[in-house]
Amino acid sequence: MSGAGIMLMFGDVAQGSVCTTNEVSRLIEDLQCSLGEGPCIDAHNEDRPVLEPDLAAPITPRWLAFTGPAVEAGVRAVFGFPLQLGAIRLGALNLYRDRPGTLSREQHADALVMADVAAQAILVLQSAAAPGELARALEDNADFQFVVHQASGMVSVQLEVTVGEALVRLRAFAFGNDRPLVEVARDVVARSLRFDEQNDEKDP
Repeated sequence: MSGAGIMLMFGDVAQGSVCTTNEVSRLIEDLQCSLGEGPCIDAHNEDRPVLEPDLAAPITPRWLAFTGPAVEAGVRAVFGFPLQLGAIRLGALNLYRDRPGTLSREQHADALVMADVAAQAILVLQSAAAPGELARALEDNADFQFVVHQASGMVSVQLEVTVGEALVRLRAFAFGNDRPLVEVARDVVARSLRFDEQNDEKDP
């Protein structure tokens, strides 16, 4: 592998990256969190490994927004493995390689073991945290986009929609205006951008 990352999720919403091995891995995690698509998202939601041996020339195109920037960054093969213990689902382990190709049987087995080890480690670290709080050991080196979740809550109130729908609106606005999701979220939190005003502008 050329790199790896671990993403935490709550429900079907990516919370952010616990750790990454290099800048490309960080980019992969950021793209998935910002766009709401990619191997980690699918591995978590579908509760199974998601394997793409040639991101630049897939048999079945998917992740239309994620693929271009990932390939430009040098990602040619990407593999997501769910992090879970029993019925508890935590997120996904993301592996990438800078050349195309499938995983060998041994590599696939090793990745499953590593995903299990990572899931157990996350639960052990989190067990010492107060209810409703993230363990300091997980938060210290993590890249959680708290401002995005804060902005989602604000947009939810502004538009009187669920937080999940608000996050979709944030992502669509960022994508449609070719801006980073975090940048748009900061504008919302700073109250320089309101989504109820966006709707008013569209009304005749």
